[in-house]
Amino acid sequence: MAETFRQLRNYDNKFNILLLLHVAMIAIGLGAACYMEHNGHIVTGMNNQVVWGLPHVFAVFLIVSASGALNLASASSVFSKLDYKRFARLSAILAIALLVGGLAVLLLDLGRPDRLIVAMTYYNFQSIFAWNIILYTGFITIVGVYLWTMMDKTVTKYNKYAGWAAFIWRIILTTGTGSIFGFLVAREAYDAAIMAPLFISSSFVYGMAFTIWVIITMCQATGQRLLTSAISEKLRVLMIIFLAAMLYFTAVHHLTNLYAAEHIGLERFILCSGSEFTWLFWGGHVLIGAVLPMLILSNAERGSSHFGLISSSVMMIIGGISHMYVIIVGGQSYPLSLFPGYEVSSSFQDGQFAHYMPSMPELLLGLAGISIAMFMTGFAMKLLPFLPTPVKEQ
Repeated sequence: MAETFRQLRNYDNKFNILLLLHVAMIAIGLGAACYMEHNGHIVTGMNNQVVWGLPHVFAVFLIVSASGALNLASASSVFSKLDYKRFARLSAILAIALLVGGLAVLLLDLGRPDRLIVAMTYYNFQSIFAWNIILYTGFITIVGVYLWTMMDKTVTKYNKYAGWAAFIWRIILTTGTGSIFGFLVAREAYDAAIMAPLFISSSFVYGMAFTIWVIITMCQATGQRLLTSAISEKLRVLMIIFLAAMLYFTAVHHLTNLYAAEHIGLERFILCSGSEFTWLFWGGHVLIGAVLPMLILSNAERGSSHFGLISSSVMMIIGGISHMYVIIVGGQSYPLSLFPGYEVSSSFQDGQFAHYMPSMPELLLGLAGISIAMFMTGFAMKLLPFLPTPVKEQ
């Protein structure tokens, strides 16, 4: 039986209020970006050592999440798990929205957004950053075509091929995003091939968290049930598997570094120095972002309910932001090893740990990226039939 879809109608006024709040957050974020653009980076917490701050954390987190948001669409088209087909359209539009939100923050944080056309038309193919411009624009294009094959009956026969193309491209995109850090040999915290699979496993977790968040928000906005107990149970198991995979690659990453003598200082700094990065890694990424969600989801009675799924999703999002903060800011805060085996002392802070305190404009710009993604998703559901019909199960 073919799935039927609908536009978002007959919703609670709370949904309109939620959209207005997102619009307000976007406006505040744009104001913060203009403030930083006008006054320069002096009004941020960034410095000569930490040049990628909190907005970059949000941007990379959203870009990685965009890849994972295609989980349910890929499961239905590529792996023929037809139970998830009813959420395929929502999954695809959410993926595009998350990527746009992340790229918006990235563009506004780097400065000179007016030079975007230059970045899109002139490429240095020896730079992983240039390759990622192609990956991001290609992702939006391919997922857009994928959506077209879902919604237009005249091209439905190509849905399987479009699904495979989107699945392969999302893996390449996340590999490219992870490789931005994996190829930075100057930073001891990066320079590791495992960054690519770590980012891929993380994308599954964060994308699934956003998907569950949006689905349950739609349940509350419409007052209708979109998840059956059977699908809730399958989502619960999927989330546990994704969390376990992410923890596995995180453990391998740090254990490998601990085995290499040149990285022991870095691992002590991240894992047991007592800095904010230690607290964010163990408390944010590991405990809140993985262990607690797994414990909640392992409880079948609560894990299969809306409460178990939504609480786990929120924790996974918090843990994801913490994880990206440790990787991006923590990696820059550890001093560069300019001359391995030799002590370096100069007036330019060589060999010193960097201190970074995010400013309010940076936080507002990062939060605006999430609001851009959520507003785009909600508005799209009002315009086109992305939502599945409600289920009648009690």
